Amino acid sequence: MDCTTPKLYHVHGMDSRNYLDLYYSKKEGMLFAEDTITFPMACLHYLLSTGRAEGTLLIDISVGSIIHHLYSASNFFKKIIILKFQEQCIMELTRWLHDRTGAYDWSHTSSAAAELEGTRDQLQEKEMRLRSSIMQILKCDFEEENITSPALLPLADCIISAWILEFISKNEDEYMKNLEKIIKLLKPGGQLLLIGSLDQTYWITGAERFHCFKCNEEFVKNALSKVGLVIDYCAVQRRRNVSDLADYKAIIVIVGRKGE
Repeated sequence: MDCTTPKLYHVHGMDSRNYLDLYYSKKEGMLFAEDTITFPMACLHYLLSTGRAEGTLLIDISVGSIIHHLYSASNFFKKIIILKFQEQCIMELTRWLHDRTGAYDWSHTSSAAAELEGTRDQLQEKEMRLRSSIMQILKCDFEEENITSPALLPLADCIISAWILEFISKNEDEYMKNLEKIIKLLKPGGQLLLIGSLDQTYWITGAERFHCFKCNEEFVKNALSKVGLVIDYCAVQRRRNVSDLADYKAIIVIVGRKGE
């Protein structure tokens, strides 16, 4: 396993299918389900079903080609735009979006979403609703002033970002700059729903070790406050597994509202 020099997710890319299999799959023995699937989905279901975030347009900026965190969002946002750093992740997600042969099987997460909502008899409708909500999948580059250049996006009512800031930021300054670029896409009064790992320094996939910026709950809260977001929800779950694939201590779900 090549773990000598940690790679950067947005610079070096990764094996997107291997990442999904290790951290999000329904395979027997998959250790991370409580942290990467169950906890974030339950938090987002609660936040959205209680009206903590609402509007028409949602922008998602999340790691890999994950979609399970968007099932609840598709019930409340008519339009979803997804931003990805890698062509491979765009291809993986596009394959699922159009239900093509070889698409990743997310049925375990659509079932989990249906169970949260009490609609277990509507699994097919849930997947169709999410697919129909996704308007665009675009490549993004945080080195650009306009991260979706040359495309210009309308400001979002809500942004969900899962496991991105700590993966693409080498230090505190970069974390703050990247956070500012994300909230530039947010309307005044809009909400940022941030999902991340606490006290993590690395993660492994495809036999390669990747960098993670180590931050704690206090740092994340302060970061959101410094860029003008008012925190109105925060939940932290301590790690529920034992594995040397990643060294995080907890998962955080936090909501910041942009000033009017």
